[in-house]
Amino acid sequence: MSFWDVIWFIIISFAFIAYLMVMFNIIIDLFRDKAVSGWMKAVWIVCLIFFPLITALVYLIARGQGMAERSVAEARQVQSDTDSYIRSVAGSASPAEQIAQAKGLLDSGAITQQEFDALKAKALA
Repeated sequence: MSFWDVIWFIIISFAFIAYLMVMFNIIIDLFRDKAVSGWMKAVWIVCLIFFPLITALVYLIARGQGMAERSVAEARQVQSDTDSYIRSVAGSASPAEQIAQAKGLLDSGAITQQEFDALKAKALA
């Protein structure tokens, strides 16, 4: 195998992985969008199977802005759910329970001593 064969293999591998990422993002976006009917989703999927490159380009051009908006909305929802969960867990535990949980994390190696000290100070505040 020559040097250029290796370079060509790397380029082709990169392009294939990028192609797969685009396809998976399109499929995820299709099922995330509640405004699109089941039949239209099926049509998009069938077109992605039989005409992948053209369909992907058309989808990204026609629905790219909405795709970005849905992605941002999903990220905000996940962040909101995470913050809500953290507030509910942190608010329900007593300072002693919070310190015990932090100590368990420290003992397992999930956090450092400095992080444990910060959590302990926050629980006692």
